Amino acid sequence: MPKQKVILGFSGGIDSVTAAHSLREEGYQVIALTLDTMGDELMLARARESAQKIGIEHIVLDVRESFRERIIEYFIQSYSLGRTPAPCTMCNPLVKWHYLEQYADRVGAEKIATGHYFNIEQIEDKFYVSQADDLSKDQSYYLWGLSQGILSRAITPMGHRFKEEVKRDFSNKKESMGVCFLAGESYRDYLMRHSPQVVKAGEIVTKTGEIVGRHDGVAFYTIGQKRGLDTTFQNIAIIDIDATNNRLIIGNNEDLYHSILEVKAYNIVNPQEFLSSADIRVVVRGIGRNPEGYISRVEEIDGGYRIHLENPAWAPAIGQPVVFYRDKRVIGGGVLEKFM
Repeated sequence: MPKQKVILGFSGGIDSVTAAHSLREEGYQVIALTLDTMGDELMLARARESAQKIGIEHIVLDVRESFRERIIEYFIQSYSLGRTPAPCTMCNPLVKWHYLEQYADRVGAEKIATGHYFNIEQIEDKFYVSQADDLSKDQSYYLWGLSQGILSRAITPMGHRFKEEVKRDFSNKKESMGVCFLAGESYRDYLMRHSPQVVKAGEIVTKTGEIVGRHDGVAFYTIGQKRGLDTTFQNIAIIDIDATNNRLIIGNNEDLYHSILEVKAYNIVNPQEFLSSADIRVVVRGIGRNPEGYISRVEEIDGGYRIHLENPAWAPAIGQPVVFYRDKRVIGGGVLEKFM
């Protein structure tokens, strides 16, 4: 009986190499697919060499144009609009898993996989992203946008693995960190180099509109930020960003707490479950802090949902993903568009 094919997203790093070995041990025919997003010859050579050592077929797919249009331009535009982008959460459904699924269809492979740390839970006919056993490396937050079609054929070889155990097996390999296309460069420097037109100095104002200082460009700041503000005011933070008028609005710590969040561009696995469950917790990654407790009420609004929290979130930022969990299951997520 021929082995079942699985298309594995493959960078040649610690996690994708471990995933490849795990899948082979489980009896799959592994085809390693490396997405060329940036023309990184060192990464491509590493992936090719790693695949050869394992003894698996290796394919490179050029997706540079798609990555630029869907991720890099989104990243730059978000900052120019005073939003806080989340390129990894966008890249997963729009690029990484999208092309894995597309290539699997092309070669007749039923399964797809990556080196992400997460699990999948099936309840009746619904598939849910679920937290990894290693919560310190869990990546479920970044996968809220995956479709049911992708989840129904995905395998999670790293879901039950622990990072420290994996690193012991590959002490000579480096672990990739951060936003890939920044390549260690600060996002400030990246914006200045690639899109200097989005950076324009402006005013820092109070809630009443009083001008109290100057800023270097709204793209360089985020809600909740306290350092690096050119103003004589003490114990203040950025509480809002008015990109239309190129202004930073400052206030007190109390102004950063919000009990109502509106999300759009959402992906909810089971809307009935989302609207009726009393034990949904909210996770927002970034400078802010997640709210304690659960959602108290969910309202349907035009193009999204209005989330009422039992306890307020601190410093959520427009553009950030808001992800909804029931215990370990991701029941959905969306992009923050408004807070109150």
